[in-house]
Amino acid sequence: MSIQRLYTAKAKTSGGRDGRAVSSDNVIDLPLSTPKEMGGPGKPDTTNPEQLFAAGYSACFDGALNLVARMAKTPITGSTVQADVSFGKDGDNFGLAVDLLVNIPNLDQQQAEELVAKAHQVCPYSRATRGNIEVTLTTTTNA
Repeated sequence: MSIQRLYTAKAKTSGGRDGRAVSSDNVIDLPLSTPKEMGGPGKPDTTNPEQLFAAGYSACFDGALNLVARMAKTPITGSTVQADVSFGKDGDNFGLAVDLLVNIPNLDQQQAEELVAKAHQVCPYSRATRGNIEVTLTTTTNA
């Protein structure tokens, strides 16, 4: 598989889960700390790879959702996507699971679920993780 590269994000980390992550443009410059739940120090005012992945996946999925809504000529406003990324044991290894909680206010539930299903097919994060990690979709239409 080969893609036409339109943009490449660059970040460098040193010190692993208890180090620092910096983007090539220095917009992201974050200290990292392993959460206490994973046996780390859980230092205040730090982040971790799971939080960064959750932020990226939720932003990408919301973008895909808005794209498929425009393509379907279904106006939506105020959609939100919360990505809950879990780190855990997978047999003798470690793995991830993701719960995507998608809210599209003031839309018919069935229509919302159809848009979310289409977004899941279009979103590059969903495509990259498909078959590799468990992803659960939950759709609501709360105002």
